[in-house]
Amino acid sequence: MNKIILTTLNARYIHTAFGLRCLFANLGELQSSACIEEFTIQQRPIDIAEKLLSHQPKIIGFGVYIWNVAEVSRAIEILKQVSPQTVIVVGGPEVSFISDKPAVADIADYVVTGAAEKSFRELCRQLLSGKKPPARVIQSDELSLDRLQLPYRYYTDDDIKNRLIYVEASRGCPFKCEFCLSSLDKTAKPFPLDSFLHEMDLLYQRGVRNFKFIDRTFNLKASSSIAILEFFLQRMTDDLYLHFEVVPDKLPDSLKAVIQKFPQHALQFEIGVQTFDENIQGLISRQQDNSKTAANLRWLREQTNAYIHADLIFGLPSDTLANFAKSFDLLVSLNPHEIQLGILKRLRGVPLNRYNEEYRLRYNPEAPYNILCTRDIDFATMQRVNRFASYWDKIANSGRFKNTLPLILGEAPFANFMQLSDELYRAAGSTWQISLQRLFVLVFECMKTRDDIKHDALLEKIQADYSRTGEKASFEALINRANKVTRIGVANKRQQKMLQ
Repeated sequence: MNKIILTTLNARYIHTAFGLRCLFANLGELQSSACIEEFTIQQRPIDIAEKLLSHQPKIIGFGVYIWNVAEVSRAIEILKQVSPQTVIVVGGPEVSFISDKPAVADIADYVVTGAAEKSFRELCRQLLSGKKPPARVIQSDELSLDRLQLPYRYYTDDDIKNRLIYVEASRGCPFKCEFCLSSLDKTAKPFPLDSFLHEMDLLYQRGVRNFKFIDRTFNLKASSSIAILEFFLQRMTDDLYLHFEVVPDKLPDSLKAVIQKFPQHALQFEIGVQTFDENIQGLISRQQDNSKTAANLRWLREQTNAYIHADLIFGLPSDTLANFAKSFDLLVSLNPHEIQLGILKRLRGVPLNRYNEEYRLRYNPEAPYNILCTRDIDFATMQRVNRFASYWDKIANSGRFKNTLPLILGEAPFANFMQLSDELYRAAGSTWQISLQRLFVLVFECMKTRDDIKHDALLEKIQADYSRTGEKASFEALINRANKVTRIGVANKRQQKMLQ
């Protein structure tokens, strides 16, 4: 029997709950009577409750995030009905701001805010000794990082074999971008480098080859970044893969020199550009040298083997469709491998919420709290960009249209892809449940009417892309079948009209 269960609902099975392992690692003498149970948001809340209660726990601690708050709430409601004596504790970013709390904070017995390695352990000690803490809401008193027990030994062999392995060399962020929860951090703090690298070596010896760093600003201190990269260079194998979130305008020559040593398929950099508009950057307290950002992105693509994933956000205060198009077109010209179009989401506690009334920022009341409209962007336009982002993932980010994409984008990438997005939606009526074969046909049919594209060139490029998919049916057969269906549909409409 485990008296304490640490649990959460991950977005997918491949994800691991790093925060739970940090809490478990720091439970001290309570660890022997505790365990971790992970679920996914696709599982039924009633089944989750049954599995948790099979341990006969006294305390269940839930990690609550923007992607699982609804499902966690339903699971807790069931637990409270069938086992009211079980103490429910919630923590995580979604419940850390009591002045802006979700309903799940009210149905839980206790709420722990902030980094909870110390506070959760102390709460459990009190509860298991029969003492009732004086307050429901417990503000964490954070431990210095050199006093924390590191969590990496609590990745199981099954985790290493089948799931993502998250690691962190530092916590916090010195920047104050108001849309991000990290803006509330005072600064970034590193874990002791020697002990961190020792743990990385142990993970490596156990077979880990995919390390996903969750540091908000991996390259903030170049000397530490270089030491970590050199550590992995000494252990380079064909299957080693490292993911880092990188500040785009801070790449000193010493760091560049190390990055250039990595072979293909070894490094991925996630680069949050968000916007190139200086006025918006000023509004949201974002410090970014746009010229250095552009130069570094161009250098990374032309001089290194790193895979570049760049982010933009639509819906920031004072943004417009035309303004966003400028940032998008500039980013496309810098040629990252992947551009993630994020729609602004309302995160609890972030300073950006001070603009909600002035810029009429209106958000979905249900998680993930995506923005619906602003003073400068109406709901219909926001929906168009949502569809743009979805089709962009299917066509550009998927890599399936590698040869066709330059034709699609032409000299005006945002305008041209928006036109394609609108036409695809009119033809398909949806952004989902579109088979791969149908997607290729729809793209071809929508693109062949463009005056600036020669039909033969389009057909050649899209056939080359289709041949890489491994689909059995030929592209010519797909087009002929689609044209036949269209002709039959037109004939039926004419016949119905004649009978009326």
